[in-house]
Amino acid sequence: MKTDAKTLSKYVLVDFENVQPRNLALLAKHPFRVFVFVGAQQAKVPFDLADAMHALGEAASYVKISGTGKNALDFHIACYLGELAAMSPQATIYVISKDKGFDPLMKHLKSRGIVVSRRVDVAEIPELRIPVSRGKDEQVEAVIENLQARGKSRPRKLSTLQNTINHLLDKKLSGNDMNAFVNKLKKRKVIKVEGTKVTYNFRPKRR
Repeated sequence: MKTDAKTLSKYVLVDFENVQPRNLALLAKHPFRVFVFVGAQQAKVPFDLADAMHALGEAASYVKISGTGKNALDFHIACYLGELAAMSPQATIYVISKDKGFDPLMKHLKSRGIVVSRRVDVAEIPELRIPVSRGKDEQVEAVIENLQARGKSRPRKLSTLQNTINHLLDKKLSGNDMNAFVNKLKKRKVIKVEGTKVTYNFRPKRR
């Protein structure tokens, strides 16, 4: 494992056999070291993920499993969890997976003071939430940036978009406040709402 435990203290380990995230770009402006674990029989990765990994540069790596077998990839993730915990015991580690089989191991690591948790989606990582100390205009800008980074995983229903906004702000906006927030997105011409459906108007990012 190539990593500098002295300078890197936040890690994201993606179980690509279990979850194929389309929103890895959300991590671009955060100090995460990202490992994507790919099964031996997985020959391709989606363009969105490959593009996001490229943008992350040296902070991102693929871990290609050479062998097959039940839970082969899970054991590799467990190995990396142990190595990271030993090299950087003050680190924060997130495993992106729907597999609850990791939970007993994480419970054990937590009992030893390691900050580790499992999330089913990259967007659930707490560090990606928007500080409530920011002004309203800054919050709107931050939500827009977050939505753009999600790519094809953007919420397509109004209710889902509202839930996403509440999650990002880590608070539940009242009906009037939520309507005002959504209207600001409309005025910026970022979204278009027709009934319960939401569409987006983002221009491709320039590199």
